[in-house]
Amino acid sequence: MSEIKNLNPECVWRNFDALTQVPRPSGHLEKVQQFLLDFAAKAGVEAFKDPAGNIIMRKPASPGMENRKTILLQSHMDMVPQKAPESNHNFETDPIQTHIEDGWVYANHTTLGSDNGLGVAAIMAVMESKDLKLGAVEGLITADEETGMFGANDLQEGVLKADVLMNLDSETWGKFVIGSAGGVDVTATMTYQETENDQETAVKITLQGLRGGHSGLEINEGRANANKEMVRIVRKAIAECGARLATWHGGNMRNAIPFKSEVVLALPEACVERLEEIVTKQKALIEDEFKLIERGVDLTVEKAEKPEALVPADIQDNLVDAIYACHNGVVRMIPAYPDVVETSSNLAIIDIESGSAAIKILARSSREDMKEYVATQLESCFSMAGMKVEFSGSYGGWDPNPDSEILHLLRKVYKEQNGEDAIIQVDHAGLECSVILGKYPHLDVVSLGPTIRSPHTSTERCEIATVEPFWRLLTQAMAEIPVK
Repeated sequence: MSEIKNLNPECVWRNFDALTQVPRPSGHLEKVQQFLLDFAAKAGVEAFKDPAGNIIMRKPASPGMENRKTILLQSHMDMVPQKAPESNHNFETDPIQTHIEDGWVYANHTTLGSDNGLGVAAIMAVMESKDLKLGAVEGLITADEETGMFGANDLQEGVLKADVLMNLDSETWGKFVIGSAGGVDVTATMTYQETENDQETAVKITLQGLRGGHSGLEINEGRANANKEMVRIVRKAIAECGARLATWHGGNMRNAIPFKSEVVLALPEACVERLEEIVTKQKALIEDEFKLIERGVDLTVEKAEKPEALVPADIQDNLVDAIYACHNGVVRMIPAYPDVVETSSNLAIIDIESGSAAIKILARSSREDMKEYVATQLESCFSMAGMKVEFSGSYGGWDPNPDSEILHLLRKVYKEQNGEDAIIQVDHAGLECSVILGKYPHLDVVSLGPTIRSPHTSTERCEIATVEPFWRLLTQAMAEIPVK
Protein backbone atom coordinates (compact mmCIF):
# COMPACT_ATOMS: atom_id res chain seq x y z
CA MET A 1 0.00 0.00 0.00
CA SER A 2 1.54 3.31 -1.11
CA GLU A 3 1.60 6.33 1.15
CA ILE A 4 -0.25 9.29 -0.32
CA LYS A 5 2.41 11.71 0.90
CA ASN A 6 4.78 10.25 -1.71
CA LEU A 7 2.45 11.07 -4.62
CA ASN A 8 3.07 14.01 -6.96
CA PRO A 9 2.94 16.90 -6.46
CA GLU A 10 4.62 16.06 -3.17
CA CYS A 11 3.94 19.48 -1.65
CA VAL A 12 0.15 19.04 -1.98
CA TRP A 13 -0.12 15.37 -1.04
CA ARG A 14 2.23 15.74 1.94
CA ASN A 15 0.08 18.52 3.36
CA PHE A 16 -3.13 16.62 2.64
CA ASP A 17 -1.69 13.56 4.37
CA ALA A 18 -0.91 15.71 7.42
CA LEU A 19 -4.43 17.11 7.34
CA THR A 20 -5.97 13.62 7.36
CA GLN A 21 -4.31 13.02 10.74
CA VAL A 22 -6.25 15.90 12.33
CA PRO A 23 -9.92 15.27 13.23
CA ARG A 24 -12.07 17.97 11.62
CA PRO A 25 -15.76 17.06 11.34
CA SER A 26 -18.08 20.04 11.05
CA GLY A 27 -18.71 21.55 14.48
CA HIS A 28 -15.48 20.20 15.96
CA LEU A 29 -12.73 22.30 14.45
CA GLU A 30 -10.52 23.30 17.39
CA LYS A 31 -7.80 20.79 16.50
CA VAL A 32 -7.61 21.70 12.83
CA GLN A 33 -7.68 25.43 13.57
CA GLN A 34 -4.65 25.05 15.85
CA PHE A 35 -2.99 22.77 13.30
CA LEU A 36 -3.30 25.46 10.63
CA LEU A 37 -2.01 28.20 12.92
CA ASP A 38 0.98 26.04 13.88
CA PHE A 39 1.64 25.29 10.22
CA ALA A 40 1.63 29.00 9.32
CA ALA A 41 4.03 29.81 12.15
CA LYS A 42 6.41 27.11 10.92
CA ALA A 43 6.07 28.32 7.32
CA GLY A 44 6.80 31.90 8.41
CA VAL A 45 3.60 33.49 7.15
CA GLU A 46 1.11 35.69 8.97
CA ALA A 47 -1.98 33.86 10.21
CA PHE A 48 -4.83 34.43 12.62
CA LYS A 49 -8.23 33.04 13.56
CA ASP A 50 -11.07 35.49 13.09
CA PRO A 51 -14.17 35.69 15.31
CA ALA A 52 -16.03 33.31 12.98
CA GLY A 53 -13.40 30.60 13.41
CA ASN A 54 -11.92 31.08 9.94
CA ILE A 55 -8.16 30.90 9.50
CA ILE A 56 -6.69 33.71 7.40
CA MET A 57 -3.10 33.54 6.13
CA ARG A 58 -1.10 36.21 4.31
CA LYS A 59 2.08 35.87 2.27
CA PRO A 60 3.82 38.95 0.84
CA ALA A 61 4.65 39.27 -2.83
CA SER A 62 7.86 37.89 -4.23
CA PRO A 63 10.49 40.53 -5.09
CA GLY A 64 9.47 42.23 -8.33
CA MET A 65 5.85 41.06 -8.07
CA GLU A 66 4.58 43.75 -5.70
CA ASN A 67 2.51 45.46 -8.41
CA ARG A 68 0.39 42.36 -9.15
CA LYS A 69 -3.19 41.93 -8.05
CA THR A 70 -3.55 40.21 -4.68
CA ILE A 71 -4.91 36.67 -4.92
CA LEU A 72 -7.27 35.09 -2.39
CA LEU A 73 -7.16 31.29 -2.29
CA GLN A 74 -10.19 29.91 -0.46
CA SER A 75 -11.22 26.50 0.87
CA HIS A 76 -13.09 25.15 3.89
CA MET A 77 -11.48 23.21 6.71
CA ASP A 78 -14.38 21.01 7.85
CA MET A 79 -15.41 17.66 6.39
CA VAL A 80 -18.63 15.67 6.30
CA PRO A 81 -18.49 12.80 8.85
CA GLN A 82 -20.08 9.90 6.99
CA LYS A 83 -19.07 6.26 7.37
CA ALA A 84 -20.12 2.80 6.22
CA PRO A 85 -22.21 0.68 8.62
CA GLU A 86 -19.25 -1.60 9.37
CA SER A 87 -16.96 1.28 10.37
CA ASN A 88 -16.22 2.11 14.02
CA HIS A 89 -14.46 5.35 13.10
CA ASN A 90 -14.81 8.27 15.55
CA PHE A 91 -14.49 11.46 13.52
CA GLU A 92 -13.81 13.57 16.61
CA THR A 93 -10.77 11.59 17.67
CA ASP A 94 -9.53 9.29 14.90
CA PRO A 95 -7.33 10.15 11.91
CA ILE A 96 -8.58 9.31 8.43
CA GLN A 97 -7.02 6.12 7.07
CA THR A 98 -6.25 6.39 3.35
CA HIS A 99 -5.37 3.92 0.63
CA ILE A 100 -4.77 3.93 -3.11
CA GLU A 101 -6.91 1.86 -5.45
CA ASP A 102 -6.96 1.95 -9.27
CA GLY A 103 -5.60 5.48 -9.49
CA TRP A 104 -7.82 6.94 -6.80
CA VAL A 105 -7.25 7.81 -3.13
CA TYR A 106 -9.97 6.47 -0.79
CA ALA A 107 -10.49 6.40 2.94
CA ASN A 108 -11.17 3.24 4.92
CA HIS A 109 -15.00 3.06 4.85
CA THR A 110 -15.36 6.78 5.70
CA THR A 111 -15.45 10.08 3.92
CA LEU A 112 -11.96 11.04 2.76
CA GLY A 113 -12.09 14.76 3.45
CA SER A 114 -10.71 15.62 0.01
CA ASP A 115 -13.79 17.86 0.02
CA ASN A 116 -12.26 20.34 0.74
CA GLY A 117 -9.01 19.11 2.25
CA LEU A 118 -7.18 19.08 -1.08
CA GLY A 119 -7.98 22.76 -1.49
CA VAL A 120 -6.62 23.43 1.99
CA ALA A 121 -3.50 21.40 1.17
CA ALA A 122 -2.94 23.47 -1.99
CA ILE A 123 -3.18 26.68 0.05
CA MET A 124 -0.67 25.26 2.53
CA ALA A 125 1.68 24.33 -0.32
CA VAL A 126 1.55 27.88 -1.70
CA MET A 127 2.12 29.41 1.71
CA GLU A 128 5.17 27.30 2.54
CA SER A 129 6.79 27.47 -0.91
CA LYS A 130 10.13 29.24 -1.24
CA ASP A 131 10.32 28.76 -5.01
CA LEU A 132 7.06 30.14 -6.43
CA LYS A 133 7.29 33.67 -7.81
CA LEU A 134 3.93 35.24 -6.98
CA GLY A 135 2.19 38.43 -6.08
CA ALA A 136 0.73 38.87 -2.61
CA VAL A 137 -1.45 35.93 -1.57
CA GLU A 138 -4.16 35.58 1.05
CA GLY A 139 -5.51 32.24 2.20
CA LEU A 140 -9.03 32.01 3.61
CA ILE A 141 -9.84 28.64 5.16
CA THR A 142 -13.42 28.81 6.35
CA ALA A 143 -15.15 27.05 9.23
CA ASP A 144 -18.25 24.85 9.11
CA GLU A 145 -19.03 25.18 5.42
CA GLU A 146 -20.77 21.82 5.29
CA THR A 147 -23.33 22.61 8.00
CA GLY A 148 -24.41 26.04 6.78
CA MET A 149 -21.46 28.08 5.51
CA PHE A 150 -21.20 29.62 8.97
CA GLY A 151 -17.60 30.73 8.59
CA ALA A 152 -18.26 32.50 5.31
CA ASN A 153 -21.53 34.01 6.56
CA ASP A 154 -19.79 35.46 9.63
CA LEU A 155 -16.70 36.65 7.77
CA GLN A 156 -16.09 40.29 8.61
CA GLU A 157 -16.02 42.94 5.93
CA GLY A 158 -12.80 44.88 5.40
CA VAL A 159 -10.44 42.12 6.55
CA LEU A 160 -9.46 40.73 3.15
CA LYS A 161 -7.31 42.79 0.78
CA ALA A 162 -7.47 40.63 -2.34
CA ASP A 163 -8.58 41.53 -5.86
CA VAL A 164 -9.05 38.00 -7.21
CA LEU A 165 -10.70 34.99 -5.57
CA MET A 166 -9.87 31.45 -6.61
CA ASN A 167 -12.13 29.07 -4.74
CA LEU A 168 -10.60 25.57 -4.64
CA ASP A 169 -13.77 23.63 -3.81
CA SER A 170 -14.83 22.44 -7.27
CA GLU A 171 -14.74 18.73 -7.92
CA THR A 172 -14.14 18.08 -11.62
CA TRP A 173 -10.75 18.75 -13.18
CA GLY A 174 -10.94 20.62 -16.48
CA LYS A 175 -14.07 22.52 -15.50
CA PHE A 176 -14.16 26.07 -14.21
CA VAL A 177 -17.23 26.98 -12.19
CA ILE A 178 -18.44 30.55 -12.62
CA GLY A 179 -21.79 30.31 -10.84
CA SER A 180 -23.58 28.22 -8.23
CA ALA A 181 -26.94 27.74 -6.59
CA GLY A 182 -28.14 29.38 -3.42
CA GLY A 183 -29.83 27.44 -0.66
CA VAL A 184 -31.87 27.56 2.52
CA ASP A 185 -32.37 25.11 5.37
CA VAL A 186 -36.02 24.27 6.05
CA THR A 187 -36.61 22.82 9.51
CA ALA A 188 -40.01 21.54 10.66
CA THR A 189 -40.48 20.75 14.34
CA MET A 190 -43.20 19.83 16.79
CA THR A 191 -43.60 18.43 20.27
CA TYR A 192 -46.31 15.99 21.30
CA GLN A 193 -47.52 14.12 24.34
CA GLU A 194 -46.67 10.45 23.91
CA THR A 195 -49.37 7.84 24.46
CA GLU A 196 -49.03 4.57 26.30
CA ASN A 197 -48.12 1.60 24.15
CA ASP A 198 -51.03 -0.87 24.11
CA GLN A 199 -49.63 -2.98 21.26
CA GLU A 200 -48.40 -6.53 21.73
CA THR A 201 -44.98 -6.42 20.11
CA ALA A 202 -42.51 -4.20 18.26
CA VAL A 203 -40.19 -4.40 15.28
CA LYS A 204 -37.28 -2.36 13.98
CA ILE A 205 -37.10 -1.76 10.22
CA THR A 206 -33.72 -0.69 8.86
CA LEU A 207 -32.99 0.51 5.35
CA GLN A 208 -29.30 1.00 4.61
CA GLY A 209 -26.66 0.34 1.98
CA LEU A 210 -27.89 3.07 -0.37
CA ARG A 211 -25.35 5.22 -2.19
CA GLY A 212 -26.31 8.50 -0.57
CA GLY A 213 -24.22 11.32 -1.97
CA HIS A 214 -23.94 15.09 -2.32
CA SER A 215 -27.36 16.68 -2.40
CA GLY A 216 -26.16 19.32 -4.85
CA LEU A 217 -23.78 17.55 -7.20
CA GLU A 218 -25.61 14.21 -7.31
CA ILE A 219 -29.25 15.09 -6.74
CA ASN A 220 -29.91 14.66 -10.49
CA GLU A 221 -28.67 11.05 -10.58
CA GLY A 222 -31.92 9.61 -9.23
CA ARG A 223 -30.36 8.00 -6.17
CA ALA A 224 -32.72 6.60 -3.57
CA ASN A 225 -33.45 8.70 -0.51
CA ALA A 226 -33.66 6.39 2.52
CA ASN A 227 -36.28 8.55 4.23
CA LYS A 228 -38.54 8.70 1.18
CA GLU A 229 -38.29 4.94 0.67
CA MET A 230 -38.93 4.24 4.35
CA VAL A 231 -42.12 6.30 4.43
CA ARG A 232 -43.66 4.01 1.81
CA ILE A 233 -43.20 1.09 4.19
CA VAL A 234 -44.38 2.95 7.28
CA ARG A 235 -47.57 4.17 5.61
CA LYS A 236 -48.45 0.65 4.44
CA ALA A 237 -47.65 -0.79 7.85
CA ILE A 238 -50.04 1.66 9.49
CA ALA A 239 -52.80 1.11 6.93
CA GLU A 240 -52.56 -2.67 6.59
CA CYS A 241 -51.13 -3.86 9.92
CA GLY A 242 -52.47 -1.36 12.43
CA ALA A 243 -48.85 -0.40 13.21
CA ARG A 244 -47.99 2.53 15.45
CA LEU A 245 -44.88 4.69 15.18
CA ALA A 246 -42.52 4.82 18.15
CA THR A 247 -39.28 6.26 16.71
CA TRP A 248 -37.79 7.28 13.38
CA HIS A 249 -34.17 8.24 12.69
CA GLY A 250 -32.95 8.80 9.14
CA GLY A 251 -30.03 10.76 7.69
CA ASN A 252 -27.48 12.84 9.58
CA MET A 253 -26.28 15.67 7.30
CA ARG A 254 -28.35 18.45 5.75
CA ASN A 255 -26.41 18.35 2.47
CA ALA A 256 -26.10 14.57 2.08
CA ILE A 257 -28.68 12.32 0.46
CA PRO A 258 -29.61 9.95 3.35
CA PHE A 259 -28.38 6.40 2.81
CA LYS A 260 -29.86 4.97 6.03
CA SER A 261 -33.21 5.22 7.78
CA GLU A 262 -34.51 3.27 10.78
CA VAL A 263 -37.95 3.09 12.42
CA VAL A 264 -39.43 1.24 15.38
CA LEU A 265 -43.07 0.25 15.04
CA ALA A 266 -45.44 -1.35 17.56
CA LEU A 267 -48.16 -3.66 16.26
CA PRO A 268 -50.31 -6.69 17.04
CA GLU A 269 -48.37 -9.96 17.13
CA ALA A 270 -50.69 -11.41 14.52
CA CYS A 271 -49.67 -8.72 12.04
CA VAL A 272 -45.91 -9.27 12.18
CA GLU A 273 -45.93 -11.78 9.34
CA ARG A 274 -47.90 -9.40 7.12
CA LEU A 275 -45.44 -6.61 7.91
CA GLU A 276 -42.54 -8.87 6.97
CA GLU A 277 -44.28 -9.51 3.64
CA ILE A 278 -44.61 -5.77 3.08
CA VAL A 279 -40.91 -5.23 3.78
CA THR A 280 -39.87 -8.11 1.51
CA LYS A 281 -42.05 -6.80 -1.32
CA GLN A 282 -40.79 -3.26 -0.84
CA LYS A 283 -37.16 -4.39 -0.96
CA ALA A 284 -37.79 -6.05 -4.31
CA LEU A 285 -39.57 -2.92 -5.51
CA ILE A 286 -36.70 -0.63 -4.51
CA GLU A 287 -34.20 -2.93 -6.20
CA ASP A 288 -36.29 -2.89 -9.37
CA GLU A 289 -36.97 0.86 -9.39
CA PHE A 290 -33.29 1.66 -8.77
CA LYS A 291 -31.70 -1.34 -10.50
CA LEU A 292 -29.28 0.75 -12.53
CA ILE A 293 -28.44 3.06 -9.63
CA GLU A 294 -28.54 1.28 -6.25
CA ARG A 295 -26.72 -2.03 -5.93
CA GLY A 296 -26.51 -2.60 -2.18
CA VAL A 297 -30.07 -2.22 -0.87
CA ASP A 298 -30.20 -3.69 2.65
CA LEU A 299 -33.74 -3.69 4.06
CA THR A 300 -34.40 -5.73 7.18
CA VAL A 301 -37.08 -6.21 9.83
CA GLU A 302 -36.36 -7.65 13.26
CA LYS A 303 -38.00 -7.94 16.65
CA ALA A 304 -37.32 -4.93 18.89
CA GLU A 305 -37.69 -4.17 22.55
CA LYS A 306 -41.26 -3.06 23.15
CA PRO A 307 -41.30 0.75 23.57
CA GLU A 308 -43.16 2.20 26.53
CA ALA A 309 -44.74 5.04 24.56
CA LEU A 310 -45.86 5.86 21.03
CA VAL A 311 -46.54 8.84 18.83
CA PRO A 312 -50.27 9.66 19.15
CA ALA A 313 -52.24 8.21 16.23
CA ASP A 314 -53.39 11.54 14.80
CA ILE A 315 -49.92 13.10 15.09
CA GLN A 316 -48.39 9.96 13.58
CA ASP A 317 -50.72 10.06 10.57
CA ASN A 318 -50.06 13.75 9.95
CA LEU A 319 -46.30 13.28 10.15
CA VAL A 320 -46.28 10.28 7.85
CA ASP A 321 -48.53 12.00 5.31
CA ALA A 322 -46.30 15.11 5.33
CA ILE A 323 -43.13 13.06 4.87
CA TYR A 324 -44.82 11.15 2.04
CA ALA A 325 -45.91 14.39 0.37
CA CYS A 326 -42.64 16.27 0.92
CA HIS A 327 -40.90 17.02 -2.36
CA ASN A 328 -37.49 15.43 -2.73
CA GLY A 329 -35.17 15.66 -5.71
CA VAL A 330 -35.00 17.87 -8.79
CA VAL A 331 -37.73 20.48 -9.31
CA ARG A 332 -36.43 21.70 -12.66
CA MET A 333 -33.31 22.26 -14.76
CA ILE A 334 -31.83 25.61 -15.83
CA PRO A 335 -33.48 26.49 -19.17
CA ALA A 336 -30.25 28.04 -20.52
CA TYR A 337 -28.14 25.13 -19.21
CA PRO A 338 -30.46 22.10 -19.58
CA ASP A 339 -27.88 19.71 -18.15
CA VAL A 340 -27.61 21.65 -14.87
CA VAL A 341 -30.15 21.44 -12.05
CA GLU A 342 -31.74 24.77 -11.23
CA THR A 343 -33.93 23.91 -8.23
CA SER A 344 -34.08 20.91 -5.88
CA SER A 345 -34.78 19.77 -2.35
CA ASN A 346 -33.27 17.04 -0.20
CA LEU A 347 -35.28 15.40 2.61
CA ALA A 348 -32.13 15.05 4.64
CA ILE A 349 -32.90 14.27 8.28
CA ILE A 350 -35.84 12.83 10.24
CA ASP A 351 -35.69 12.48 14.03
CA ILE A 352 -38.87 11.42 15.84
CA GLU A 353 -38.61 10.19 19.42
CA SER A 354 -39.55 11.01 23.03
CA GLY A 355 -42.23 13.56 22.29
CA SER A 356 -40.27 15.49 19.68
CA ALA A 357 -40.23 15.48 15.88
CA ALA A 358 -37.70 17.33 13.69
CA ILE A 359 -37.44 17.17 9.91
CA LYS A 360 -34.68 18.99 8.01
CA ILE A 361 -34.58 19.71 4.28
CA LEU A 362 -32.03 21.65 2.22
CA ALA A 363 -33.64 23.52 -0.66
CA ARG A 364 -31.37 24.79 -3.45
CA SER A 365 -31.84 26.99 -6.49
CA SER A 366 -29.80 29.26 -8.73
CA ARG A 367 -32.84 31.56 -8.84
CA GLU A 368 -33.94 33.40 -5.72
CA ASP A 369 -37.61 33.29 -6.74
CA MET A 370 -37.48 29.52 -7.23
CA LYS A 371 -35.61 29.04 -3.96
CA GLU A 372 -38.41 30.92 -2.23
CA TYR A 373 -40.99 28.88 -4.15
CA VAL A 374 -39.66 25.46 -3.16
CA ALA A 375 -39.02 26.56 0.44
CA THR A 376 -42.60 27.83 0.70
CA GLN A 377 -43.85 24.58 -0.84
CA LEU A 378 -42.06 22.64 1.89
CA GLU A 379 -43.32 25.04 4.56
CA SER A 380 -46.89 24.51 3.36
CA CYS A 381 -46.49 20.74 3.42
CA PHE A 382 -45.32 20.54 7.02
CA SER A 383 -47.51 23.38 8.29
CA MET A 384 -50.54 21.31 7.31
CA ALA A 385 -49.20 18.59 9.60
CA GLY A 386 -49.25 21.05 12.50
CA MET A 387 -45.48 21.58 12.56
CA LYS A 388 -43.55 24.80 13.13
CA VAL A 389 -41.45 25.57 10.08
CA GLU A 390 -38.38 27.80 10.15
CA PHE A 391 -35.91 28.93 7.49
CA SER A 392 -32.23 29.36 8.34
CA GLY A 393 -28.77 29.51 6.80
CA SER A 394 -30.02 31.14 3.62
CA TYR A 395 -27.37 32.04 1.07
CA GLY A 396 -27.76 33.52 -2.37
CA GLY A 397 -26.71 32.15 -5.70
CA TRP A 398 -23.54 33.21 -7.49
CA ASP A 399 -24.37 34.91 -10.80
CA PRO A 400 -21.97 33.84 -13.55
CA ASN A 401 -19.62 36.36 -15.18
CA PRO A 402 -18.38 34.86 -18.46
CA ASP A 403 -16.19 37.97 -19.07
CA SER A 404 -14.18 37.47 -15.88
CA GLU A 405 -10.50 38.41 -16.24
CA ILE A 406 -9.33 35.52 -14.03
CA LEU A 407 -11.52 33.13 -16.04
CA HIS A 408 -9.89 34.25 -19.29
CA LEU A 409 -6.44 33.76 -17.75
CA LEU A 410 -7.25 30.29 -16.44
CA ARG A 411 -8.69 29.25 -19.80
CA LYS A 412 -5.56 30.45 -21.59
CA VAL A 413 -3.16 28.67 -19.25
CA TYR A 414 -5.27 25.50 -19.24
CA LYS A 415 -5.21 25.28 -23.03
CA GLU A 416 -1.46 25.96 -23.14
CA GLN A 417 -0.82 23.19 -20.64
CA ASN A 418 -3.37 20.61 -21.80
CA GLY A 419 -3.90 21.29 -25.50
CA GLU A 420 -7.68 21.56 -25.20
CA ASP A 421 -10.32 23.95 -23.97
CA ALA A 422 -11.59 23.85 -20.40
CA ILE A 423 -15.31 23.46 -19.75
CA ILE A 424 -17.13 26.40 -18.19
CA GLN A 425 -20.11 25.53 -16.02
CA VAL A 426 -22.58 26.60 -13.38
CA ASP A 427 -22.93 24.22 -10.40
CA HIS A 428 -26.03 23.25 -8.46
CA ALA A 429 -23.88 22.65 -5.40
CA GLY A 430 -23.57 25.63 -3.10
CA LEU A 431 -20.19 27.36 -3.02
CA GLU A 432 -19.02 29.97 -0.56
CA CYS A 433 -18.21 32.32 -3.44
CA SER A 434 -21.70 33.82 -3.35
CA VAL A 435 -21.46 34.60 0.37
CA ILE A 436 -17.96 36.08 0.09
CA LEU A 437 -19.03 38.17 -2.92
CA GLY A 438 -21.83 39.60 -0.82
CA LYS A 439 -19.19 41.07 1.49
CA TYR A 440 -16.49 41.74 -1.12
CA PRO A 441 -18.41 42.48 -4.34
CA HIS A 442 -15.33 43.75 -6.19
CA LEU A 443 -13.70 40.30 -6.28
CA ASP A 444 -13.15 38.54 -9.61
CA VAL A 445 -14.07 34.91 -8.93
CA VAL A 446 -13.60 31.43 -10.38
CA SER A 447 -13.77 28.01 -8.71
CA LEU A 448 -11.59 25.06 -9.71
CA GLY A 449 -10.15 21.86 -8.30
CA PRO A 450 -9.04 18.29 -8.97
CA THR A 451 -11.55 15.50 -9.59
CA ILE A 452 -13.39 14.21 -6.52
CA ARG A 453 -16.24 11.75 -6.67
CA SER A 454 -18.97 10.73 -4.19
CA PRO A 455 -18.25 13.44 -1.62
CA HIS A 456 -20.33 13.15 1.58
CA THR A 457 -20.24 9.34 1.33
CA SER A 458 -17.99 6.54 2.54
CA THR A 459 -16.84 5.97 -1.05
CA GLU A 460 -15.51 9.52 -1.49
CA ARG A 461 -12.36 9.45 -3.60
CA CYS A 462 -9.91 11.72 -5.41
CA GLU A 463 -8.40 10.95 -8.81
CA ILE A 464 -4.64 11.08 -8.38
CA ALA A 465 -3.89 11.95 -12.02
CA THR A 466 -5.82 15.24 -11.74
CA VAL A 467 -3.99 16.73 -8.76
CA GLU A 468 -0.67 17.45 -10.48
CA PRO A 469 -2.20 19.30 -13.48
CA PHE A 470 -4.46 21.19 -11.06
CA TRP A 471 -1.39 22.34 -9.11
CA ARG A 472 0.48 23.22 -12.31
CA LEU A 473 -2.45 25.31 -13.57
CA LEU A 474 -2.97 27.03 -10.24
CA THR A 475 0.64 28.09 -9.79
CA GLN A 476 1.13 29.19 -13.40
CA ALA A 477 -2.03 31.28 -13.34
CA MET A 478 -0.94 32.87 -10.07
CA ALA A 479 2.44 33.70 -11.61
CA GLU A 480 0.65 35.44 -14.51
CA ILE A 481 -1.88 37.41 -12.45
CA PRO A 482 -2.19 40.89 -14.04
CA VAL A 483 -0.92 44.06 -12.46
CA LYS A 484 -3.26 46.10 -10.30
